[in-house]
Amino acid sequence: MKDVTIPLKLINLLADGEFHSGEQFGATLGMSRAAINKHIQTVRDWGVDVFTVPGKGYRLYAPLQLLDESAIRARLPAGRLAVLPVIDSTNQYLIERIGTVQPGDACVAEYQAQGRGRRGRQWISPFGNNLYLSLYWRLEQGHEAAGGLSLMVGIVMAEVLQRLGADGVRVKWPNDLYLNDRKLAGILVEISGKAGDAAHIVIGAGINLAMREGAAGKIDQGWINLQEAGIAIDRNALAAELTDTLRQALRQFERDGFAPFVARWQALDNFYDRPVKLLIGDREIKGIARGIDAQGALLLEQEGEIHAYLGGEISLRGQ
Repeated sequence: MKDVTIPLKLINLLADGEFHSGEQFGATLGMSRAAINKHIQTVRDWGVDVFTVPGKGYRLYAPLQLLDESAIRARLPAGRLAVLPVIDSTNQYLIERIGTVQPGDACVAEYQAQGRGRRGRQWISPFGNNLYLSLYWRLEQGHEAAGGLSLMVGIVMAEVLQRLGADGVRVKWPNDLYLNDRKLAGILVEISGKAGDAAHIVIGAGINLAMREGAAGKIDQGWINLQEAGIAIDRNALAAELTDTLRQALRQFERDGFAPFVARWQALDNFYDRPVKLLIGDREIKGIARGIDAQGALLLEQEGEIHAYLGGEISLRGQ
């Protein structure tokens, strides 16, 4: 990855949301205005909305609250969370360190160049607008014990966001968070390890906090951010609270499995008792969502009978 020192310094200077002249940047950083402009373009490439007004200089569309490792650690006594300004993928960062990281080790990033979603999709990750967090866990019981894990993570994320003021956040089977019937956050759980051995688990979470339309790229579904919904949550507090709560929940999951979380899902289920369609490959299955079973399978009522499904994705009928 190319040197990003200057673009990061520019973002730190611009984060206050005030105007800054090219001459001021040049004097501060010891370079020409042409060079400054080149680095501003890198900042824009990261999804940061920088605009220019002749005679006034550069300014962000809105101030940025940057991640602050010391502020996160002050709320996270156990520490073990790395703050990474620019990275390909937070999940990949931990996957490449399996063998040296400890269960519960986590990282957050300001920007992901190659953020990953489910089924090989790209996770759009503009700089400084959202939260991108990954956490490593080692499940000694192996792959077989991981059933329901992504649903448990969704429950924990929704409960944390509600505690911090986002009351309307709900879960969508199997691993998204919704607000006002639009996608607010996604979860990607990647599991590796040999059969019969411990499972190495990397949990990735992306939460839309203040992403603007221009940075959203080609997202192919309705999405929302907390700012649009009038909800302000401190990014550093969210990173610490989510990491700490996930660590506690994973210890419980390792001890008791998914069973203690099933009832908590129903209270958060965005689609419960609503007509949905389930897409499994080319198949489209219609029914009424009736929550989940003890294994985390989706329950659909079809012609008066309840059927359980472990694969696929759901959406509201008509969407």
